[in-house]
Amino acid sequence: MSIPLIDLKAQYRNLKPEIDAAMAEIVENTAFIGGPAVADFEREFAAFCEVPHAVGAASGTAALHLALCGAKLEPGDEVVTVTHTFIATAEVARLCGARIKLVDIHPQTYCMDPESLAAAIGPRTRVVIPVHLYGHPADMDALDAVARAHDLFVIEDAAQAHGARYKGTRVGGLAPVATFSFYPGKNLGAYGDAGGLTTQDPELAEHLTMLANHGRSQKYGHLFEGFNYRLDAIQAAVLRVKLRYLEQWNARRREIAARYDELLAGVEEVTRPYVSPDVEPVYHLYVVQVPDRDRVTAYLREHGVMAQLHYPVPLHLQPAYEHLGLKPGSLPVSERVAARCISLPIFPEMTEDQIQKVARTLKDALAKVAG
Repeated sequence: MSIPLIDLKAQYRNLKPEIDAAMAEIVENTAFIGGPAVADFEREFAAFCEVPHAVGAASGTAALHLALCGAKLEPGDEVVTVTHTFIATAEVARLCGARIKLVDIHPQTYCMDPESLAAAIGPRTRVVIPVHLYGHPADMDALDAVARAHDLFVIEDAAQAHGARYKGTRVGGLAPVATFSFYPGKNLGAYGDAGGLTTQDPELAEHLTMLANHGRSQKYGHLFEGFNYRLDAIQAAVLRVKLRYLEQWNARRREIAARYDELLAGVEEVTRPYVSPDVEPVYHLYVVQVPDRDRVTAYLREHGVMAQLHYPVPLHLQPAYEHLGLKPGSLPVSERVAARCISLPIFPEMTEDQIQKVARTLKDALAKVAG
């Protein structure tokens, strides 16, 4: 029995009639760009996130770029984010003529460390992008306190945290603007690239909507230069179907995570995911730390557990960011986590037998490595 990190085929089989009908309607009506499917999804996703406005985008990266454009950066301004994240969070700064500064993560939550943020702020710092990594919200109160003290614009990177809560509030409503990825493997995933933004500000929502559509509010009325960052209508139709199930999928992910916690309790070599007492995570990934990570991962995969690595090399040690001059040891928490972390399979359709096999195989791997 091979167990994938996420089983999108099982998900599709469960939703096939609804998904096929939704896609067929777009094709039959030839409403491929814009149209009711996109508008309906934006309205429904805003309601899900408990905010007034949502804007569709072509991808999570496009959403981040749009959000930074909304921050009105000037050349030479500085954007701060974490080094332990996917590169999209950082690479969009250059598209706005800004410089990136990378900071360390909290050793338990793996999200941005407020003290590391405070130490990194300089005279040109304008934007901070906390990442709700693996579906666990960042400590937004502490980060907001630092941001307010230095008049920084905050953007939530919620690409992995659809539906998570921080002190009772959904992610997506914790900052002036939040960005989401609907990449197929996400908790809410499309059938191709797709993304979106949420905001409480109607003027910002209107600006972002036009910016994603060539700077226009009508076909040939361009108020400013923009981009072709529109959400595809077929992807919107798929997302509308899946959104109806997201709450129960997230609840199931929490159940699976709790079961993993039970099965791995007492295994000293395993550092299980930490959950802050004031958050409700959604476990986009169930990430553990283990010694001799690469050998453990190889054993898991050889025995049918398709574990993955997120993210094995921090951004500050990637060739793309050599120019920052950050050497090994510069951001030690991120480096330690990156060297030890493994993402175990987790998806709503997992069975008890699959959960037990993953835990049992991980224990066997650790025994093999130790021996």
